[in-house]
Amino acid sequence: MTKDLLKLLDFSGKAVVVTGAASGIGAACARAFAEAGAGVVLADVNDEKNRNVADLIMIDNDVRCVAHACNVASDEDCDSLIIRTLDEFGRIDVLVNNAGIVSPGTILDLAPSEWDRVLDVNLRSYFVLTQFAAKAMIERGIPGSIINMSSVNAELALPNQVAYVASKGGVQQLTKAAALGLAPHGIRVNAVGPGSIMTDLLMTVMADEAGRRKILSRTPLGRVGEPAEVANVALFLASDMASYITGQTIFPDGGRMALNYTVPVDGA
Repeated sequence: MTKDLLKLLDFSGKAVVVTGAASGIGAACARAFAEAGAGVVLADVNDEKNRNVADLIMIDNDVRCVAHACNVASDEDCDSLIIRTLDEFGRIDVLVNNAGIVSPGTILDLAPSEWDRVLDVNLRSYFVLTQFAAKAMIERGIPGSIINMSSVNAELALPNQVAYVASKGGVQQLTKAAALGLAPHGIRVNAVGPGSIMTDLLMTVMADEAGRRKILSRTPLGRVGEPAEVANVALFLASDMASYITGQTIFPDGGRMALNYTVPVDGA
């Protein structure tokens, strides 16, 4: 890679906020930005695990990582997260809205309270934090970047995850609307829509042979993705390499969304 290309991926002197950073894709995003030279604020409701991740990233990288306990379903916590970032780094260059939860239920049996709980974390917090972070960027004249974690389920529905798929569909439209609203300020807004990624939740599914076969049968590349592969897309979208990209969702899904059938799995 040439020096010019490396410069486009250099986040030295920049400050990045990642929500849901204590594990999985969030932790991978925090690490990717730290490896690119950024100072990172890791936000998560699991404070102990979040601190451990921040410490591990700092051991491996000569950057500052700040662990901040945060329940993104709380507007007050979202506000304090942005204030903490400004206090620590004096700026916000990138916000990665990654926090997310699931709650099984169909249109007939999901409790409205569970609908609200999922939408508060998966969609409302993205709106609130985007608004807070964008205002901070505008006040400081920073042409920042906001990355929202969507999913293939923004377009592919699951009947027993009605709240989750609705929230991810909302994230896709929020991304577009925010991109249009913030374009005059030089702030880009994009989303990443992962397919099957080896998080703690998917590990339990893959441990079961029937579950493994089902996942791989709809994945043309024949394997599950890694959190770092999603983080690389987020890093690209936030970088100057993607300077003319806004309002888009990129799907690192192993080919799943292009597939209208299932594929053979080894051992079938």
